[in-house]
Amino acid sequence: MGLSLSGPRDALEPATAAGSRATAIKTPLVAELDPDVLPELVIEASPEPPWRDFTVQDGDNLSLIFNRAGFTDTDLYRVARANDDRSLKRIYPGETIGFQSNVEGGLLTLRHVQSPLLTTLYSLQGDVYVATDLAKQPDRVARDTSMTIDSSLFIAGTQAGLSDAMIMELAGIFGGVIDFVLDPRTGDTIHVLYEELMLDGARFDDGPILAASFTNRGETFEAYRYTDVEGDTSYYNQKGVSMRKAFLLAPLDFTRVSSNFNPNRLHPIYKTQRPHRGTDYAAPRGTPVYAAGDGRVIEAGYTRANGNYAFIQHGEQFETHYLHLHRLKVKKGARVTQGDVIGTVGSTGAATGPHLHYEFLVNGVHRNPRTVHKMLPKARSLPEDELPRYLASIRQPTQQLASLRSAQQLASAE
Repeated sequence: MGLSLSGPRDALEPATAAGSRATAIKTPLVAELDPDVLPELVIEASPEPPWRDFTVQDGDNLSLIFNRAGFTDTDLYRVARANDDRSLKRIYPGETIGFQSNVEGGLLTLRHVQSPLLTTLYSLQGDVYVATDLAKQPDRVARDTSMTIDSSLFIAGTQAGLSDAMIMELAGIFGGVIDFVLDPRTGDTIHVLYEELMLDGARFDDGPILAASFTNRGETFEAYRYTDVEGDTSYYNQKGVSMRKAFLLAPLDFTRVSSNFNPNRLHPIYKTQRPHRGTDYAAPRGTPVYAAGDGRVIEAGYTRANGNYAFIQHGEQFETHYLHLHRLKVKKGARVTQGDVIGTVGSTGAATGPHLHYEFLVNGVHRNPRTVHKMLPKARSLPEDELPRYLASIRQPTQQLASLRSAQQLASAE
């Protein structure tokens, strides 16, 4: 036999005569054996078969990847046959397909890593591959930061540890009350309460901004994230008035401005006294241009003077114009929502360099885009019966922001 036991002689029957086909062994239960005479048995677990991972490349399909791993289309068919509605139905570049083989070299397990948060295993059970989703949830960690603008919001935010995406989100939250191209000044202060998503002890992604305050030229604006009774999440000021205004003050990523509204300026190309009925935002070619508000594209095309352009109608009274675009992203008749990308900054038409020429019309009359917001419709407020719930929800973040402002003021005084 492959395993021999030594123990008390009366535990074993006498051996049969020579030439017998078998030896009769009386094997008692292990629990009945004397541990002092039972030899120590060490059973080592078999090591897990290694994984071979393949990153999905542009142009790849499952057949190519299976063949690359040394498996056939028949193997692929067996995996997919009972799982045609699972993750392998569509694969994307950057994902990982892993293979685990048994001792005979057959496919034992396949794993499809779709993201750090989701992996699908296809394990051989009998003669069928059974799919199992392995999902992870990142941990949410509360953070706060304070910053003072010395040169630009982007530099201040980066130095404070915020990602580019979070800096843009911050600008979006305050985009209805602050023109981030023109308004920020050296010495402005910003305080942010936000969440950071952690996975396996490392930073995974940005969480939402929970609350923020922006002190610009001595005036402080506050914004709080709130989910109303209908389940809609937005940002409101300390009085429950929505931070989302009817129009953005600046319809593009904040960079710098080369020319403001001027009815008597000298045109840089035609060298004649022509009114400049808008604001020029100088920005690198390709900078996204946003719809300033919800509306419908009433004109989109090209002229020698305007270059690539788009006109958007907002209700009955208001119209916005976007000129000299590098590329148009919308067509006439399209519906747009505030913040949608309608084009990119360019220098088409009568333009001396890359910039966006932005105009705002009220009842067909050009208005200064920098000051027209004073006559625009008021922002939506939370219903009176929901205000107590909202005010209770922001009590703690209000105190946290006040504490951050006090700490920064104290540090500045010292």
